[in-house]
Amino acid sequence: MEYRRLGSSGMYVSEISYGNWITHGSQVEEDRAIDCVKAALEEGITTFDTADVYAQTKAEKVLGKALKGVRRESYELFTKVYWPTGSGKNDRGLSRKHIMESCHGSLKRLATDRIDLYQAHRFDYETPLEETLKAFDDLIRQGKVHYIGTSEWSASEIESAISIQDAHGYDRFVSNQPQYSMLWRVIEEEVIPTSIKYGIGQIVWSPVAQGVLTGKYKAGKRVPVGSRATDKKSGANMISGWMRDDVLNAVQNLHPIAEEVNLTLAQLAVAWVLQNKNISSAIIGATKPAQIKENVKAGGIRLAPKTMKAIDKVLGKLPETNPDLTLSPQPRP
Repeated sequence: MEYRRLGSSGMYVSEISYGNWITHGSQVEEDRAIDCVKAALEEGITTFDTADVYAQTKAEKVLGKALKGVRRESYELFTKVYWPTGSGKNDRGLSRKHIMESCHGSLKRLATDRIDLYQAHRFDYETPLEETLKAFDDLIRQGKVHYIGTSEWSASEIESAISIQDAHGYDRFVSNQPQYSMLWRVIEEEVIPTSIKYGIGQIVWSPVAQGVLTGKYKAGKRVPVGSRATDKKSGANMISGWMRDDVLNAVQNLHPIAEEVNLTLAQLAVAWVLQNKNISSAIIGATKPAQIKENVKAGGIRLAPKTMKAIDKVLGKLPETNPDLTLSPQPRP
């Protein structure tokens, strides 16, 4: 395992991190989820990402239980706030009330006294940005949070926040967590240049495009039993956009490229993401330890320019690049 600095901060993260978005507390039984965390630690992963909304708070509880007894200073714990975990009118967004209450809830569920990286899970158009940033900074001053970041914020939203943080002497955001893969490249045109300008590192999710880039889905074939494409309560809706014959056939055409560099398709996908110098870490998920052991082999791989070009040639115009697709929910009616 190799490690990278999180943006311009002094904290290092494992370049491959473990996330439990649709696994812990939902798709995977607790014992197996704990086995996955143990496998991640054994493989050198020190960075663990979750959110209060994952499995309606259950994912945080499982992760906290899985990390019990592990020396707290030896790993980096990330979580997020924004989405509702209850039915209250104030139980969503980035108001001071919701941020403070959500942070305290996450600390309790994760069984820890501090969060290494606390992230705004989306941009909140209903709350004054100054209020949000003051609340985050107060959490840092209280020692409950070490660093702060965003998730799926646009370049202009990030820039607005940095301007306010600098004006008030608040700690800046050091990270952004966007979707990024060979097929989803919407951050490249605007978010990444802005992030480089302000010392922000990307912690990217879905580097294998919800499993499509593993090659397990084939055009005209029945989807594998138990796969994400069949799980209506988890990732089926998100993956549906890639379940097209043109995409699935192109992915199969990546096999010779992967074989040439002695990687599986999944490893090639994760390695591709890590070639971007603005990426601090790529988040992988798993339903069983073997998947972790496979995917971590993508760490430390340097793909030659000719390999990167060959990938682009196979995928052609399929990758999505429109920066306007970095979206947050609009205000409630």
